[in-house]
Amino acid sequence: MIKQNLGSAPSLRLYRKESTTKALTTEQQEIINLKKDKNAILLCHNYQIEPIQQVADYVGDSLGLARQAASTDADIIIFCGVHFMAETAKILNPSKTVLLPDLDAGCSLSDSCPADQLADYKAKNPDLFVVAYVNCSAAVKALSDVICTSGNAVQIVNQVPENREILFVPDQNLGQWVIGQTGRKMRLWPGSCYAHVLFTQESIERCRLEYPKAPVVAHPECVQTVRDLADKVCSTEKMVNFCKDHSSDTFIILTESGMMHRLTRELPDKTFIAGPTGNCACNDCRFMKMNTVKNLLECLRSSSPEITMDAHIIEKSRLPIEKMLEWSS
Repeated sequence: MIKQNLGSAPSLRLYRKESTTKALTTEQQEIINLKKDKNAILLCHNYQIEPIQQVADYVGDSLGLARQAASTDADIIIFCGVHFMAETAKILNPSKTVLLPDLDAGCSLSDSCPADQLADYKAKNPDLFVVAYVNCSAAVKALSDVICTSGNAVQIVNQVPENREILFVPDQNLGQWVIGQTGRKMRLWPGSCYAHVLFTQESIERCRLEYPKAPVVAHPECVQTVRDLADKVCSTEKMVNFCKDHSSDTFIILTESGMMHRLTRELPDKTFIAGPTGNCACNDCRFMKMNTVKNLLECLRSSSPEITMDAHIIEKSRLPIEKMLEWSS
């Protein structure tokens, strides 16, 4: 990836496709060989580092990864993402081995909705229909009526019976955006993604001054003042299609910086500007970056660390995930 620093601090960071493809390292080649030997599939979220994306069998958003996990015939699933994503793969494949290179790769958004607090809220409000964003723990999924992702949240909410009051957990920014898209009133859990709320109106306005013709594409986990500046608000998967179909050759992207690797790989003739925050030129999620080539390789060699879950939680949490897959098919 070619990166250039332009403008005043924090400098803007541009991503373009390199003219030549980087050769795989010895570690990357060993990962590929071990996957084949062990009949393992490597599922990788868009926010992972580029060297991991290069050796993945599938790179995508939460919905795409869930579908891949549900349909794989591999014996082992290695999930390069964060803990709740690997849990989802285990829920959909309870008899398979699911590995996560770093078990400490958590999620601030998931942590914002503890299962015991949600259970207490439901006990006091028993008639609520709980729509849970996939960025939550398995225990929270088990308390929910249906799961959604940023890519299908509008579609899912539109299918909830109109006579049911909805509680949307845990992301209040995504929930607020869904309300605007559907016109459906919902109660919102007060959670947010620490990385996406770092984008500010001021930093994006400065970016637009330097690139006035570049469309701004924002993830719905961003705050409303930032979403209001965007030309398109959508999931990471839909970002690829929007940029592909748009006539512009330069885009300002407001999501975690790992997404730039996929965009430049799939759209090599276009340039992407990592949306700056008030303090830096791009936005890395410290949890997503805990997976490295080194610990991925060790994970494959040792077939650990493994995701283990209580059978009762697997059974209860699978139902709302399967409902999501059915409603979004």
